[in-house]
Amino acid sequence: MAKKEEEKTNVMRVLDAKKVKYVPHIYADTPTTVGTEIAAVLGENPDSVYKTLVTVGKSGGHYVFVIPVAKELDLKKAARASGEKSIEMIPQKELLPLTGYIHGGCSPIGMKKFFPTFVDSSAEKFETICYSAGKVGYQVETSPMDLASVIRLSYADLTKE
Repeated sequence: MAKKEEEKTNVMRVLDAKKVKYVPHIYADTPTTVGTEIAAVLGENPDSVYKTLVTVGKSGGHYVFVIPVAKELDLKKAARASGEKSIEMIPQKELLPLTGYIHGGCSPIGMKKFFPTFVDSSAEKFETICYSAGKVGYQVETSPMDLASVIRLSYADLTKE
């Protein structure tokens, strides 16, 4: 049986298939899904570690927002970016059936279905960013450009000041 460090998530397999270079970060023994704690465990700047949030618009459409772990999604900015009148977070119980991911392990890559995805514009200033590898305890680090080569995304100002 493979060691835990060598286990590949679906996100890693997608990145491998697209020949995208990434650095895996594994913190499987740490029982936390709090982003700032994960950044500390990884020894990364919390501004360059991102979380993936799934929302629903007034129209019923779903949207994905990728923002720094220490920040909060500004729902008005999110609605403006997505062209919706309003946006709200989906209930946690809907996350797995909708995306295939559980809370704390949701990645913008490899969801059951593609949803319009928006990344906070702060990501553009970093050479690399970390985000979930699709499983609690696993993160991947890629350049924002490489993420954009794997999924369609738009940059927008998404966080509260």
